[in-house]
Formats: sequence, structure tokens, C-alpha cells
Amino acid sequence: MWVIPAVDIQSGRAVRLFEGDPNRETVYYDNPVEAALHWQEQGAPLLHLVDLDAATGRGQNRAVLRAIAESIAIPFEVGGGVRSVEAARELLALGASRVVVGTVAVKAPDVLEQMLGAFGPERVVVSLDARGLEVVVSGWAEETALGVQSLALRMWAMGVRTLIYTDVRRDGTLAGLDLEVVREVRAAWPGFLIAGGGIASDADLLGLQSLGVEGAITGKALYEGRIDLKKWA
Repeated sequence: MWVIPAVDIQSGRAVRLFEGDPNRETVYYDNPVEAALHWQEQGAPLLHLVDLDAATGRGQNRAVLRAIAESIAIPFEVGGGVRSVEAARELLALGASRVVVGTVAVKAPDVLEQMLGAFGPERVVVSLDARGLEVVVSGWAEETALGVQSLALRMWAMGVRTLIYTDVRRDGTLAGLDLEVVREVRAAWPGFLIAGGGIASDADLLGLQSLGVEGAITGKALYEGRIDLKKWA
């Protein structure tokens, strides 16, 4: 199972948010390039970069993403505010291995179809962020009445092959995973599944592994030394 470090970027710094609240941040690196290099040195197979300012519509951190792309040798994916084919193309041209789309997948599936057609399923990942199993969008600020399982099946039918599931109730809290919810997502999704949201220890990773989840995105547990990435590399 891949253990994928998250590098969340807000106002040019590498941070982690508590339950996705942009006003409740912990800064881990003033320079996100240093965070990316650190996780590369620790053996990360892939980095998960999120432009939090782009996700909430408050700006963007494109210069920081470019600096990371120019500094590391491992692949990375980028999410946060990827809401057009043009935005996706710019990030891929910048050096991202793939883009991560969330809001667009839910609210504008025609745009997702265009991305899949233009770049292929290996370069477009869908992220379904949810409070439990109820999907939220727009930087987690907008609730929907949509369930993860039904949306996952719709994404599969459209040609998506990699899905990220994040439980936003737990993200950044170190509260541990709700493995029963992840079990339901796993049952609904036949493709490559990456899960996150509240991972606190090796026990959470082992739990995901036991469910047949192929990847885990974690941030705070790595930054605070609760998980040793080298053990999982």
C-alpha cells in the first residue's frame, strides 16, 4: 500500500487544517519545497499537493507548485481549484503527474468528461470528500445530498479509475479513521482507492491495508512523527 504524504499549501506555506477550516491551520514548513524534499528523502512514492487557496477561491500558489516541480524527482499530483480543462492542462504542463478534481466531478461532470478525454484516466483522479458518506464540495464548505457510493459508481461509469476518499469530519484531527465508512467506500469502488482523513498511527494504515485499500494520504501524523514513512516506503 502506498503511503502518500500530503503537502497542503496556504498563503505560500505548508500547513495542515483542522477539519478543513482555513482559519484553523498549523504551519509545518514556511517553504513547502522543503516539505516536498523531506518526504522525497523519506521514500514517498508520490506526493499529494493541495492548493488550499485555489480550492476556496481566495487565490493560488502556482509559483510554489512550480518550485516544487523543479526541485523533486518523484511524481506528484495536484488538487485544489482544478475546475476547468485549462487549469488541469496548466498543472500537467507545470510537471504534475496527474490532477485531482473534486467539485467539478460533482457539479460539472461534463468538464470531468472533457478532462478524461483530453488527458486520459491515468492523469485525472477524482476526490470525493465527505462527512461520513455525504459528499461536500467547494473546499468542503458546501454540503450536498449526494452519497459517496452512488457517485463513485457514476465516476467509474465515466471512465475514472483512481478515487480518493477523504472523511472531512476527521481530517487533520488525528482522531483515527472510521474504517466502517471506508469499508463501504471500498465495497462500492472497483478501481484504485486512496483513503484519508484522520489517520493517526500505523494501526490506521494496517486497517486500510486489511480492507484492500491501495493508498493512504496522510499529513499531520507524518509531520508530528506518529508514523515513520520509511517503514512503509
